[in-house]
Amino acid sequence: MPTLRLALAQVNPTVGDLSGNAAAVREWSRAAADSGAQLVAFPEMMLTGYPVEDLVFRESFVAASVAALERLAADLAADGLGDLPVVVGYLDADGAARISAEAEPDRGPRDALALLHGGRVAARYYKHHLPNYGVFDEDRYFVPGDVLTVVRLAGVDVALTVCEDIWQAGGPFAIARDARVGLVVNINGSPYELDKDDVRLPLVARRAREAGAPVAYVNMVGGQDELVFDGDSMVVAADGTLLSRAPQFAEHLLIHDLDLPAADPDAPEGDLGEMRVRRLVVEPVPPAPATPVEGGVAERVTDEAEVWQALVLGLRDYVRKNGFRSVVLGLSGGIDSSVVAAIAVDALGPERVAGVSMPSQHSSEHSRDDAADLAKRTGLDYRIEPIQPMVDAFLANMSLSGLAVENLQARVRGVILMALSNQEGHLVLTTGNKSELAVGYSTLYGDSVGGFNPLKDVPKTMVWTLARWRNDEAERRGTEPPIPESAISKPPSAELRPGQLDSDSLPDYTALDAILIGYVDGDKGRDDLVAEGHDPAVVDKVLRMVDMAEYKRRQSAPGTKISIKAFGRDRRLPITNRWREPSDR
Repeated sequence: MPTLRLALAQVNPTVGDLSGNAAAVREWSRAAADSGAQLVAFPEMMLTGYPVEDLVFRESFVAASVAALERLAADLAADGLGDLPVVVGYLDADGAARISAEAEPDRGPRDALALLHGGRVAARYYKHHLPNYGVFDEDRYFVPGDVLTVVRLAGVDVALTVCEDIWQAGGPFAIARDARVGLVVNINGSPYELDKDDVRLPLVARRAREAGAPVAYVNMVGGQDELVFDGDSMVVAADGTLLSRAPQFAEHLLIHDLDLPAADPDAPEGDLGEMRVRRLVVEPVPPAPATPVEGGVAERVTDEAEVWQALVLGLRDYVRKNGFRSVVLGLSGGIDSSVVAAIAVDALGPERVAGVSMPSQHSSEHSRDDAADLAKRTGLDYRIEPIQPMVDAFLANMSLSGLAVENLQARVRGVILMALSNQEGHLVLTTGNKSELAVGYSTLYGDSVGGFNPLKDVPKTMVWTLARWRNDEAERRGTEPPIPESAISKPPSAELRPGQLDSDSLPDYTALDAILIGYVDGDKGRDDLVAEGHDPAVVDKVLRMVDMAEYKRRQSAPGTKISIKAFGRDRRLPITNRWREPSDR
């Protein structure tokens, strides 16, 4: 029984950075070769980054991807790695994009995989299953493949597949069983959401049993706009047993030896039902290692640690990949801005985070103290910019009252933050949570101003949970908790008028979030929510607020997705929309 040493390169590409991504492939392939690997696999669309979205329609980008792939194959050989088979995802096309009636239905852009060997592209595979749900629009962009590529290397038949191929029964994995392969490699760009790692292992195990062969699953890591990829690469045996697993949210080279059945010289090829099988032999490859290596199984972390790591990585990569040097946020002393500040400091370091206290006449002394205390605990750049003289200047020239004055305060604060952004080059972080975004509890062009929102997909109740977890984690590590306890325990308030509390305008956040999870994440109707035991009057109020706030959400900053349905890419509703859930009122 041949032994094959696998290397799964769980790395962080950047969309559009063809040269940088190719350099990463060369660097990690060298590390794989130094570890004795006989096959190294990189994530989906590694060479272009993922998702490339409408760059697919740009012929110059497609051509650059194909040229970069061929150049990478030659560079790997020049690096002395010509014998090492390297599996890498990229963008290909065998026809024009499907944006006109002249496009051929079975040709066009392809979500592709290539096996590089001997200085050339030795094999290609086109993704078969194209997801068209949630954040995915791949039926808009790509044409599915109908050929399963099987390569024989080191005496083993290896089937090559891409991402969604593993999420659907049948297709490539069923054909792999019929083709009697010894291993299936699956390269992925699988975005994070809470508990997705708990879904992946049973999924990969099902596909391994379906294929009758071990599965090597490699996923990318890193942030891309509102998506964050958590890695969680793994190797699973043919019976579904987990053999090796990489950590989440970190680049990692997973090295693991597999004892695999020898290739069947009589294995079928050609048409095997839904797909055709194309076979080729790749040789020579590096020799089998003498000493066995196991990749180990990385420890799983708590839900709170998982979400915190996702938010930190999402912010860090948004800042880094878009060329910002630092961030600035309004530091009110409330729970939301406190958590955002702590995330920013963990992501970037305190020297790259500016927190600005902007008190008005309604700002409480305890809120000012909490903002200053957080700044001291974290070491961020702390400033105080009182807004009352600016508000008074407006009011001296305009006759405003009530809500207009409350919103004016928020908008003055937004102007200050954007001015600092322009003057000093910071990225402005907005601090509204998912619950507030859902019901429109924010001031457009005020507290909603900013270029990125770390809490955009985090419900208010989870904000408190994360704050407590982060403080507990600091104590566990023997460091100072970053968030003042009073910022966590005090009743939330926008402090835009005397004695104001969130509860003046909103239901209790525990009840609110439960309704929002059903309505927003679960697409449940009013009757379903009432049947679950929610107060009908509260349900009617919340649903009305959510529906009326769509125009605000459409203008909100991007933020890291952590749930099954985030505002923006996941949930797309018309702004002009007269449909309302029927009620008894």
